[in-house]
Amino acid sequence: MNTARTAPYAALLLRISLAVLFLAHAGLKLFVFTPAGTAQFFQSVGVPGWMAYVTITWEIIGAIALLIGFKARLAAIALIPVLLGAILTVHGPAGFWFTNANGGWEYPAFWIVGLISLTLIGDGPYHVKASFSQK
Repeated sequence: MNTARTAPYAALLLRISLAVLFLAHAGLKLFVFTPAGTAQFFQSVGVPGWMAYVTITWEIIGAIALLIGFKARLAAIALIPVLLGAILTVHGPAGFWFTNANGGWEYPAFWIVGLISLTLIGDGPYHVKASFSQK
């Protein structure tokens, strides 16, 4: 197997997987907890409620950028603060294991590793290219 030929498809798989995870995460906040409920939760952990709306929007925009491959490396880097915020406010104090009450930081940390990996390996095939160059 030629890894030079297959590596871009690994990047594609990683990019789409991360996008789906972020869409699911935002969907949970929108449809299960509701934006207002998410804002209340944010306030309960010491984060201003309005940050819930920013976070939901950030996750959706980032997920779409990853899904279509529009500046995917930048989108991956931009999504890391969302996960760091989750670790610092909720998951970190819960310990390492995600099975702990309030979920530990194990899963968000692994998610960050995936985002960093995508940033390092690139967009993969089938991505939207921004073409703003003039001739």
